[in-house]
Amino acid sequence: MKSFSEINLEDANSSNQFSSCKNIYKIGRKSNITQWLISIVTIGLIILFLPWTQSIRSKGSITTLRQEQRLQEVNTVIAGKVLKWYIKEGDFVNAGDTLLQLGETKVEYIDPLLLSRTQQQINAKQQSIESYRNKASTSEKQMDALKEGKNLKLQSLNNKLQQQQLKVEIDSNDLVAAKNELNIAKRQIDAAKTMLDGGAISLVDFERRKVSYQNIQAKRNGIENKYLQSKQELVGLRIEKNSVIQDYIDKISKAEGEIFASLSNVASTESEVSKLQNIYASYSERNQYYYIIAPQSGQVIKAKKEGIGEMLKEGETIAEIVPNTNNYAVEMFVEPMNIPLINIGQKVRFVFDGFPAILFSGWPNNSYGTFDGKVVAIESSLSSNGKYRVLVAEDSTHKRWPKEIRLGCGAMGMALLKDVPVYYELWRNINGFPPEYYKPSKEEKDQKGVNKEKETAVQIKK
Repeated sequence: MKSFSEINLEDANSSNQFSSCKNIYKIGRKSNITQWLISIVTIGLIILFLPWTQSIRSKGSITTLRQEQRLQEVNTVIAGKVLKWYIKEGDFVNAGDTLLQLGETKVEYIDPLLLSRTQQQINAKQQSIESYRNKASTSEKQMDALKEGKNLKLQSLNNKLQQQQLKVEIDSNDLVAAKNELNIAKRQIDAAKTMLDGGAISLVDFERRKVSYQNIQAKRNGIENKYLQSKQELVGLRIEKNSVIQDYIDKISKAEGEIFASLSNVASTESEVSKLQNIYASYSERNQYYYIIAPQSGQVIKAKKEGIGEMLKEGETIAEIVPNTNNYAVEMFVEPMNIPLINIGQKVRFVFDGFPAILFSGWPNNSYGTFDGKVVAIESSLSSNGKYRVLVAEDSTHKRWPKEIRLGCGAMGMALLKDVPVYYELWRNINGFPPEYYKPSKEEKDQKGVNKEKETAVQIKK
């Protein structure tokens, strides 16, 4: 027989075992799974109707807005050999700093007195020009003197011609008078002969009249000879005048020819001087190319030549310079399917390599560590990778881009599009549809215009 104490102990142990089973298997308790499922479904439905910002993701890299601020090659204009380096790779230089000194390698430029000798040739040619001009001036004076002598000579001959013309007229009048007198004498001698035959006069009287007639005839012949001689002298003076004119024309033409020859020599010598001056300027400019200078401020990288005495060809690259610039931009490459959704001035969010960020794809305003940009250029042709290149600049109205970024750094960009419900975005992705076509509203366009005017005003002030 068991004692009463033993029976109570067994009852207590069995009671403890039952309560443990209840605690383990939760017998008799209500389950909260239904409530949890309802809560989760409710929250899920709420999330499905939340707004979701569509975006186009694309990887890009840091570049600059202006092409002259990108990586630049420093080339040599002339061929030469390296004489001295003034910088080393990694040095920061300012625009105009000397990078390298070259030595001449072409025979025609080796003469150290090339410039001075060329200047001497120019001076000699200029003196020749002055001599030719003086010769032309002398010939002009000679021609003026010949013209003056010609005028004086012609004036003298004209006076002689006038005098001779008067003399011819006088002799002509004398000849007419002598002819009249001879006619009268002939009538008288004929009458005297008739009277002699009739016995009216004596033979002596007839002979006297005959002698008078012969004297008058001789006088007439003398006057006629004098008249002919005067005419001949007049013709001689005219011939002399023509001869003088021809002589002076020949002399003046010769003087003019000398003037034109001198002027031609002046023109040809001036042309030679111009050529020599061009050559001198080329030599002088070439001397400046012996020193390669930095085209702009930046860091020197990738020196292509090493050591002293190495040869360089014309146009060969010496080194590269990374310009100092804060005007950065991001170049993104967008798929052709998404390029119609990108517009000038559209906002883009970036995550730069090396800068921590917490990114919520559909809620960009709640992201941390992102930076704002705006589209400034969209290329119209495909790049070699089969995508369109889009250039995005910093949006100065929002958070500034970090100063530590460098050219070539990576960036992941999100072009922000239209706000849609989450369920629509899930349905779109499941079906593989593109994002909604996004067109900036009028308010956004007006705001972009105001921002652009502000930026332009700032640039003008700068």
